[in-house]
Amino acid sequence: MIRGEDKAIDTSQTIPTNLRLLLLLEQIAREGVPVTPTEVNAALGLPKPTVHRLFHTLEAEGFLQRDLDGRSYSPGARLRRLSVNVLSSLRVRTARLAVLNALADEIGETCNIATPDRETMIYLDRVETKWPLRIQLPIGSAVPFHSTASGKMYLSTLKPSHLERYLAAAKLEKATDKTLTDPAEIKSEIRAIQARGYSTDNEEFMTGMVAIAVPIKDDQDRLLSTLSVHAPMQRISLQGLIAHLPRLVAAAGELSALLLDDDSAG
Repeated sequence: MIRGEDKAIDTSQTIPTNLRLLLLLEQIAREGVPVTPTEVNAALGLPKPTVHRLFHTLEAEGFLQRDLDGRSYSPGARLRRLSVNVLSSLRVRTARLAVLNALADEIGETCNIATPDRETMIYLDRVETKWPLRIQLPIGSAVPFHSTASGKMYLSTLKPSHLERYLAAAKLEKATDKTLTDPAEIKSEIRAIQARGYSTDNEEFMTGMVAIAVPIKDDQDRLLSTLSVHAPMQRISLQGLIAHLPRLVAAAGELSALLLDDDSAG
């Protein structure tokens, strides 16, 4: 039995054809890791040829893509764009910007929401500081995982084996003198982030810029996106940003609640 937001669907009965793709995508999103057709079908109970045909169609159309093992699948470019567009829908975004505006007014610095893509973090929303001196990273900007607060926050949620694969394959480019590019040092930093629950950027992405990030979680306590604050060091130190951590965590909780609230999303 698959349980949706409003009702349970009994998969012992025939699933309507026009619902199968949606339930399959819902199950893939629920798993949160690369999955095989067999693993997904354990929850759906569809005929095996049907499941493989659906996976083939979704892969051909760019909604799914094969993982490194050639057997598993993860969200493709079109499905990732779809998720970002849903998060950017008008009613959700209006409420989300209200939270960001309140946070930016209180802290006095630029606040951002970023979501992970395949190889980078993508800025989904931001509210700029009112100060004339600001760091320009507009909505849609892509930033690396290993050298940003939001990216390292995301890396801290990966399984150890997935983190190892990323560090072995990624181009860990050195943006500043403080950028961590040694896999052992990055893993040590990731362990520290996991222990304290927030991540930092101490001039690792851009000289003279500091940042702090916390997770925005879904209904299964998984990272959905990140909430971060960044600022030039001429105005505030990294420790100064960390002093705002309780307010940042509270705002992340408000944003999580917005995403899970049917009334806001409907």
